[in-house]
Order: sequence, then structure tokens, then C-alpha cells
Amino acid sequence: MRLYLLVSCLVSCSAPGQVEYSIAEETERGAPVGNVARDLGLDAAALPARRCRLVGGAGRAYFSLEAGSGALAVGEPVDREQICPLQPSCALSYELVLESPLELHKLRVRILDVNDHAPRFPLPEYHVGVAEFLSPGARFALPSAQDPDEGSHGVQGYSLSPDPHFGLAMQTRGDGSSYPELVLEKPLDREQQAAHRLSLTAHDGGSPARSGSAQVLVTVLDTNDNAPAFEHSVYRASVLENSPAGTPVTQVRATDPDEGANGQVRYAFSNSTPPELRRLFGIDPQSGAVILRGALDGQAPPPPLELFVEARDGGLFGLSSVAKLLVDVTDVNNHAPEIVVTSLSSPVPEDSPLGTVVALLSITDRDPGQNGRVVCRVPPQLPFQLKASFDSYYTLVTSGLLDRERVAEYNVTLTASDLGSPPLATRQTLRLQVADVNDNPPRFLTQRREVAVAENNRPGASLFHVSASDPDLGENGRVSYLLRDIDIQGRALSSYLAIDAEGGTVYAKGAFDFERLQSFHFQVEAQDHGTPALAAAFLVSITVLDENDNAPVILFPAAPNGSLALEVVPRLAEADYLVTKVVAHDPDSGQNAWLTFQLLQASDAGLFRVSPGGGEVRTARALRSSDALKHKVVVLVKDRGEPPRSASLTLGVLLADALPQALPDFDDGPAARGPPLSRLNFYLLVSLGCLSGLFLAFLLLLLALRLLQCRPGPARPCPCCCCCPGEAPDKYRYNVRMLPGSHFSPEMVEIAGMGKLTHTYLYRAALGVGPSNNNLVPNGDAAGNLAKGAPGLLQVPTPCIQVQKVKSDHFNAILVPKPPNPDWRYSASLRAGMQGAGHMEEAGGLRGGPGGPEQQWPTVSSATTEPEAGEVSPPVGAGVNSNSWTFKYGPGNSKPPGPGELPDKFIIPGSPAIISIRQDPPNSQTDKSDFITFGKKEETKKKKKKKKGSKAQERKEKGHSTTDHSDQ
Repeated sequence: MRLYLLVSCLVSCSAPGQVEYSIAEETERGAPVGNVARDLGLDAAALPARRCRLVGGAGRAYFSLEAGSGALAVGEPVDREQICPLQPSCALSYELVLESPLELHKLRVRILDVNDHAPRFPLPEYHVGVAEFLSPGARFALPSAQDPDEGSHGVQGYSLSPDPHFGLAMQTRGDGSSYPELVLEKPLDREQQAAHRLSLTAHDGGSPARSGSAQVLVTVLDTNDNAPAFEHSVYRASVLENSPAGTPVTQVRATDPDEGANGQVRYAFSNSTPPELRRLFGIDPQSGAVILRGALDGQAPPPPLELFVEARDGGLFGLSSVAKLLVDVTDVNNHAPEIVVTSLSSPVPEDSPLGTVVALLSITDRDPGQNGRVVCRVPPQLPFQLKASFDSYYTLVTSGLLDRERVAEYNVTLTASDLGSPPLATRQTLRLQVADVNDNPPRFLTQRREVAVAENNRPGASLFHVSASDPDLGENGRVSYLLRDIDIQGRALSSYLAIDAEGGTVYAKGAFDFERLQSFHFQVEAQDHGTPALAAAFLVSITVLDENDNAPVILFPAAPNGSLALEVVPRLAEADYLVTKVVAHDPDSGQNAWLTFQLLQASDAGLFRVSPGGGEVRTARALRSSDALKHKVVVLVKDRGEPPRSASLTLGVLLADALPQALPDFDDGPAARGPPLSRLNFYLLVSLGCLSGLFLAFLLLLLALRLLQCRPGPARPCPCCCCCPGEAPDKYRYNVRMLPGSHFSPEMVEIAGMGKLTHTYLYRAALGVGPSNNNLVPNGDAAGNLAKGAPGLLQVPTPCIQVQKVKSDHFNAILVPKPPNPDWRYSASLRAGMQGAGHMEEAGGLRGGPGGPEQQWPTVSSATTEPEAGEVSPPVGAGVNSNSWTFKYGPGNSKPPGPGELPDKFIIPGSPAIISIRQDPPNSQTDKSDFITFGKKEETKKKKKKKKGSKAQERKEKGHSTTDHSDQ
């Protein structure tokens, strides 16, 4: 019974993308093998569209693939012994190729052996001669049966028909194969039985088992008791695969000590040598020389080749022995690699990412070893490379970005070379076209354009032309133009302009008006027809050029209801009296809006004149009593456009001493009512009123803030004036001793500040004997000297300083500072001044002069700059920077002080002021008592009473000082 199907398919994923099936040989046509789509996880419905197909095999369609379902079936029965002779295992390899996208999967179908062959002996009958004198245990080689089936279906054992003299034993060769031997178990008696016929049966392991038999005729010999013996049990030789027929391979040698025919040895290949090798090799029976009969290239099984040589003597029943011959076939690099393009994707889109598969190649070399190892390459300057897939398959993938605009076609030359010596190479050229992709937006020659258009243009006229190019192909490179719509003064751009979508010409839909629209910007967009479409923008600036299309409009004086404007001029008006000013406006621009005024008509041409540029109507002469009561003046307003436009104003002028109760009628005929007040005039009047109201409110707010700041308190001085009657207890007092004979200006004493919040106040001092004002109270000799006219200058900071007369030759300066900032640091110069403040009088060095010793004054520069960021100047009082404050009497003098002179500047340690005094002493003699004292309060109860008596006089002096200050 014929076995059609042995087992169902065994699927194993030995590698990604590889499926293996197993099927029994001789399976009938149409028998299912497996479902490729299910086993590989593919969509069976998509297989026809992807052109699914099988590639490979043994050259015959043993299997068929149903593209609709992915089912793999038997195309024709497979005979394992025919396609895989002399091989322990048999498998057919296929490649499953799918396109869109390109995929490659490997299928391997193992052909399972079926016990369809019975063991067979090469000959139906064999003769064996056994000498009668041989003792039991002698062995004789029997022929081996051949079974082309695999594994357990091959020969598994032998059996011998029962015989009392012979038994059967198995012997194992060096390669592991076994063969039967006939064993003499009982001595022979030729006289009793000269020959024995035995039946040798070979069994396989199939189910059911098959067997084959051969007859063995045993002849009992009387002599020749020595068998030939080989020099080596195993011989080894090598031969080049391209050796021609007749090439000697090796020579075997065996000897037999018998004499005569029993000692003559003949050589032959034993029955254990495969028939294929018997056809390729031959042996000389007499000499034992082995030669090559046929070409080895592509016909011999894998090396080494194993042959068995039998040596038999010439006795009547010759004895034999067997030796093994191993032949190594030396490969010669005589095959060039073969390139087979399995799949090619052309054209290739230019936006293909790196690694996109372009072609599938099969590169093979029939040479074994190094001669069969293949290296394949492509030119390095091309954006392609080869990647090994598996076995002998390669994929051609992209290794760089493609750009059709640069290279539209590639000729890729594949070079496959083996590693033989010398190497052989094969070249094949693939033609790959690059498909266009919309990857280039349109491009303008410039990014911006400015167009000037005169107003009142003709609707539909062409304004300008734009052009863009696109290097893409076909629809991807066809460009259309459109306007990006924007809102211009409440109207869409499309209401102003239109564009030719194909040509790029921009047209005006209507006429432009410069007075409404001077300029505008928009973008022209160029868009190709690719998918998706790409676009580029072009900025256009249109400037509307003005034309003189508007006449001047008279704004003032306004003529109600279209009548003339009335003006009243007093009779006592002199020449050049301003009657009115004509205000006009022209909506045009530039020269078209430059207005000139002229007197067009007047009832008395010599009485009035009009300024051409300002529009002022003035009297040309003084009015006379003989002049008419009413006059009519026509003023012409004209622009400078081409052609010029004009407007006129009729002005009625009434000459009167006072405004009459009823105005006379200036019209020559019935009054015509004109149009009402224009909207522009109304807006101007409203704007003027709003601005006036805002200005008045600002003034009131400023005045209120000033009054609030003038409210003195215990912690701050009054910023409104230089005198502070209500002084705080923590004020500083500066006593400046004046030199006898000092001269001051009776006209002015200046108190000036140098800080950021400094104000300069000028006072006129009414000097004389007795108290003056509350700012400077001199008397005695100082008052006299001050009255003589010596100029003096007092510079103080914004915090209020009150200068009072305490003694006849001292001034007390009282400073009310703000609390110092605790974060301030003292500079080195100021700390030195502060440390020496308490001992100023004792530590001051005396400098000798012509008139006597002069005191050395400690000084610190007052011209320091503002502190940098992160630095703090010495505390000079709250809100006062490092710029010192100085008292100066008289003009500044930069020369060094002479003997007996006071220094130009000196510091008051711990105070915010540096007092500078410059005066001209009458002589160089100075008294040792000329010094500056710090912190002394000389106000006694007696002087307080004296001050109470002079309060009235001080208030009077205050009044004078205030008056003088306002004059300054």
C-alpha cells in the first residue's frame, strides 16, 4: 500500500522570517503542506496584490502556493532518493518574495523518508570458497545490501538461512557502517559436502519491514589458505577538481604468500563502494593503480570521497581482503560569482528614507571554501549600499538622500568577487530612476517689492507682475498665484486687488484714494500643485502717490450757513492790527497741500492785507473816522498742486467802538443758507476743549500736591522755601566765624544746592544795623562789611538751612537732615574726617605766614561722582548724595589760600555739607581765633529774649525777601 502522507507539517521558526515544514516523500499531488500566510503572520487577502511567489527549489515545481489563501500544497510527488542521493537528510529551500513593500521569507521543506525501497544486494548470487582445513571461527566477508531509504528505513540487520557449519556475524567499519561476515562454526568435510547454499537476507527498520535476499554458494576448497594482505588498511589521496579523465590518483598494493594462482592478486572496487564513485574512478586489476574516469566538478559528493578496494588471489576459490581509499578533491577557483536580480523597485521616490530597499539580489559561487566566499560592492560615490540578508541574498538599500533635481537616474554597477586566488569577479549594472516628490516650494527672485501707484488710477489696470519658479516636475512644479487676504481699513484686500492665478499679474479692482489710503502691505503667495502643496510668500508694499484732487477747506473763521464771517474791529485800531487768522486745511500731501493766502477782493483795497504764509488778515494802516462802517474782504486760499486748487472766504469787517446790539447786514442780496458746521470742524472744537480741560486739571493737581508738600513736620523740612521756622530737635548747627572786615554784596546772597534734589534760591538782603531777614541775620562789624558790597555765595542742599546771627562775628547755620540710611558705609576719606572731628581745633596744624601762624584746615574733595552700582557713599544725610554742600561768600577763586586766608572748602565731619568760604581779607594778618566750631549752640536765654524783641522786624524783612525773590 502506497503511503501518501506521513505526518502533518511541522512548523518551526528557527530564525526571523524563516519557516520549516516536513512532508513525507511520494506524497500525492495536491496534498496540503501548510499555510504560509498564517505561519508567517501575513495578511492572506493581501498576498495577490503583493505578488506573492516562491523562488528556488531543485528546479522542478514540487510545491505550489495558492496566492489567495497562502496555502502551500504538493505540486508533484517527491522522490527523496532521486533528489538527495547519498545524503543523510534531505530538504528543499525556497524563498517567499512579496512586493509593495518588498519582503523576503525563507521556507524550508524537509523531505521525510518513507520505507518505499527494500534492501537489495548488488548480485543475486555470490560464491564463497572455504578451505576445508580452516578451523572454526574463520570469517568470510559477505556482500552488503543497499537500501536508498534513510535512517531506520535503511538496512538494519542481516539473517542467514540455518546451516550447522556456518553462522552470521556483523562487523563494523571505521566509518561506523556494518557489513555481514560468514563465520565458520564447524569444520568442513569436503568428502561429506563439497558445497553449501545459503540464503543471506537483509532487513530494514520500516513498518512493515522490507527485506532483500541473495544466494551465497559456499564451495569447500582444499588449498589456498592465505588471503591477500594490503600494505595499509586505509589509503589517502588528493586530486584537483578540474583534473581531466585519466589522471592517476594513487596505487594500492596487496600481497599473497601463496604460490601459483593462489598467490596472484587482482584488484577491484568492492560492492561497498557507491556506484557514483565507481563511475568516476577506475582501478587497474593487475597493478592496483587508481585513475580518474570522469570530471569531478559539480558531480562528486562532498569530499572526502570514500572508496573500498578489494584484493583477491587467483586461487580456485580466491581469498580477498578490503582496504579503504579516501580521496580529497582539491577545489580550484574556476567559477565566477553569479548575480541574480530577484526584485527591483524602479523608479525610487526621491524622499525615500535611508535604508529603503531598492533591489533584492542573489549572489552565489559554486566553489567551496574560500573560493566560494563572495564580496559584493557598489561604487562609493553613489547613495546606495549592499546589505547581506541571509545565506547568499543581499539587499540594495539607499545610504544617502536622493534629489531628483540633482540626479534623475543612477546606473548602479554591482561588482561581486570571490576570495579565490586569483579572484574571479562578475559585474552587473542596474538602472534606477528617481521619481519626483514635491519637496521644493516655489521660489521668488526677491523677497520684497515696492510698487508706487498714483491715486485715481484706472480700475482693472495692471500694477505689477510677480514670477516664481519650482524645480519639481509636472504638477509638483506648476505654480499658481494668490493673494493672502488681509483687512485694510475695514475692507478685504480682495476688494482692492486681483491677481492672475497662472500669470502672476496683479490688477487694481478700483481707483485708490491717497486721502483714505496712503500705503499698505500684503503678501503674494505662490503655490504648486503637488500633494501636499508647498507655498512661498512674496511681500509687496504699495505706496499710493498723491494727486492734487482736493481743494483747500477753510476751517476758521467759520461762516454759519454759508454766509460771510463777521469780525469787529475797534475804531482806534492801529496799523498791523490782527483782524483774524484764516485757518485752512488741504487733505492732499506734499506740494499739493502747501497753502498760500492772498487778498482776492476788498471793499477798500488799501485798508487790509493778508500774509501769504500764515493767513493773517491785518490792517494795512490806521483806521480813520472817514472809513466806512462795514467792509467786505475776500481771501483766496490756493494750494501749489498742478493744476492748483483754491477756495475763498468772504469776511465781513465791522468798524465800531463797541459791539453793537444788532449787526448790520453785509449781504447784497437775500441771505442764502449754507451747509451746517462740517464734521471736521466739530471734531477740532471737541478736541480743543478736551485738551484745555485736561491741562486745567493737571495744573490744579500740581498745585494741590505742592500745597501738601509745603506742610512742614517734625521729620522733614519744608521744600517750598529756604527758611524753616519749625526746626526739629535733631538739626545740625554750623557756626561760621566771619573775619573782621569781611565784605559782602548788599544786593544778593545766593544759597545754592548741588545734590539731585537741589533748588537754587536767590535773595536780596536788606542789610543794615539790626536784624535783617530770617535767612541771613548779620549785625555788628560783619553787617557793616556786608553792607560795603562784598559779593557772597552760600551753597546749601535741598534740606532747609537757617542762617542766623548769633554773635557779632559768627554765623550759625542750622541744617535739618533726614535720618541716615543704616546701609550706607563710610569711605576712608570721610572716616578720617569724622575721627578728627572732635579734635579739629587741637589737631589742626598751624601754618606760619607773613602775618602769623595759619591754621591747617582738614579738607575733603566735594566733586565726587555718583556711587557705582553696589557701592554706597558716606552718609551725608537722608536723600543727599556724596556731592557736598558748601557755603561760598564772594566769587570762587581757584588759587591756593594765602597766609591768613580761609580755605576754599572745608568739611564738617558727621554732616552732609562741605562749606567753602572765599573772601578777600583786608590784610594778611589773621588772628589765631579764626576757626570753625562744630556743634556749638550759643543761643542763651538772653539772646532768646533779644530775638523775641526783634520778631516784628524779622517778619518785615521776610516780606521784603519774598518780594525780592519773586523779582529774581
